[in-house]
Amino acid sequence: MEKLDKVILGDNQFFGINHRSQEKAEEMLKRFGNIDNIFEVYDNAFECGVKAVMLNSNEKAVAICDRFRAQKSKYGDVAWYPSIPYAYKYANMVNELGIFPAVNEVLFKGNTAGGVLGMIGKGTMAVMTKDAMRMMEMLIDVEYKMFRDLNVKVFFLQNIITDLMLGYGVKEVFEHFVEYIRKKYKVTPGFVTLNLPYLKNKLEEWGIDDVVICSSINAAGFNMHPSKEEYERVIATNDPSKYQLMAMNVLASGSITVQQSFDYINSLNIQSVVFGASSKGHIKSTIEAIKLKD
Repeated sequence: MEKLDKVILGDNQFFGINHRSQEKAEEMLKRFGNIDNIFEVYDNAFECGVKAVMLNSNEKAVAICDRFRAQKSKYGDVAWYPSIPYAYKYANMVNELGIFPAVNEVLFKGNTAGGVLGMIGKGTMAVMTKDAMRMMEMLIDVEYKMFRDLNVKVFFLQNIITDLMLGYGVKEVFEHFVEYIRKKYKVTPGFVTLNLPYLKNKLEEWGIDDVVICSSINAAGFNMHPSKEEYERVIATNDPSKYQLMAMNVLASGSITVQQSFDYINSLNIQSVVFGASSKGHIKSTIEAIKLKD
């Protein structure tokens, strides 16, 4: 498995996402409505030594990727860590169509709403047809297309899907996603989750390894389920040759300082950190504070 970049610039700030302050979220959304302001942050990050970015697939990401592709001579060496799907797109579809028509349209086209209920109720992918797996492949292809011709290193499944499928114990989704990403796109598969201990336990049980797990890891215990203590136990005993671990939400949405955060993060058996920042000073101070173990 290819070694991860230790420092990765995330994208929450570009899309007005702040888990603790709606006011800050709205300020960022307004500022980064202009793509030039987004690239000012990227350029500042690259000047400070960042060589990798994480980007969720969405409408704004299309324009971002287009500009990166158009300026390959400038940005060609940047490593990419995309994640799919863009949850809000499907949430809007649910609002417009209703939950079962939306699910049927996106994943279970051709099945009845009752059939979908039956699949979920049984809690297993085994009752689905091969057509459903092909539909998943088609959706992956649609989402992946925006990252074409970029230097993709790890391709992540977002936690909204990871944790839903994990909750139902649908092993086949994880197996098929990993196999499809490796064979078709020749990149490392990854999973974003809000429950690292449970996901890692199930992956081990299912014999799925050589993947990256990205999860909230921070000194405040923010979004670390079931507990900060359980995370610490799993992280301490993890074998990076099987599961490389990436920390997100390291500043707990601004509730702790950079120093507090990385005094904690640097003490753990973590291979990579993804962080969001919108100013050059913040980017620089964060990079200087990250001293992960080799």
